[in-house]
Amino acid sequence: MKIGYLGAGTWGFALANLLAANGHYVFQWTSRPEFAALLKEKRQHPKLPKCEVDDKLIFTSSMAEALDEADFIIESVTASGLRPVLEKVMKLGSVKSPLVITSKGIEQDTGLVLTEVAEDVLGKEHPICCLSGPSLADEVIKKLPTSVVSASHDKKLMLDICNLFNSPYFRVYPNSDVNGVEFGGSMKNIIAIACGISDGLGFGDNTKAALMTRGLHEIRKLSVTKGCLPETLNGLSGMGDLCVTCLSTLSRNYRFGRYLAEGLTPEEAR
Repeated sequence: MKIGYLGAGTWGFALANLLAANGHYVFQWTSRPEFAALLKEKRQHPKLPKCEVDDKLIFTSSMAEALDEADFIIESVTASGLRPVLEKVMKLGSVKSPLVITSKGIEQDTGLVLTEVAEDVLGKEHPICCLSGPSLADEVIKKLPTSVVSASHDKKLMLDICNLFNSPYFRVYPNSDVNGVEFGGSMKNIIAIACGISDGLGFGDNTKAALMTRGLHEIRKLSVTKGCLPETLNGLSGMGDLCVTCLSTLSRNYRFGRYLAEGLTPEEAR
């Protein structure tokens, strides 16, 4: 199969390389021609120098080349960048390939989760799925065992995405509660920042445990107002994602909070 991949950050690179290793031809798009040229020349991501790049992973700065006759479109751009990227996709003409959202977040101006943003741009009839769960890019690159969730209102698409990504070290479980999966993946970032601040201030594990458990309680209460199933928050995309984001020093949100507590400005902490 051909996969058009939007975004070439570390998370997108980790997933694109996994898919290429699964036997698919992956055309990974970046908006920066000079970065695409660097990736083509070096066959190496500058932030992941020890990662071996599969031969089926192809880099391009042409969105048309990446998406032409693609069986699936997968994105790993920032939450704030999703809408403008999808608007560029729409300008290419009739794009009917299923879209997989792997980013996590809530659009600031609208309060929409990212599958809702995609529906707003592409239309509610467009097939959309999201992939979410406790999945640090560095560990996926190292082929350490990882489990995530595929969520869609389209049962066939949901299972197709499970099969697309499943590998000996990467397991995908299906879940039909799209809002619940996305909400958990988005809201845990706030708690992770708080845990980083707690550690940066020198507080102990008791404090962090309280932040995580009470934080999950608040997320669960909020999720019900979005029509989510409370039990979804007990799974990989809720408690699982919360654990890895709050406890790992590889977590960007945790590090951001810790750096703030240590005296860095928000700009420096990023």
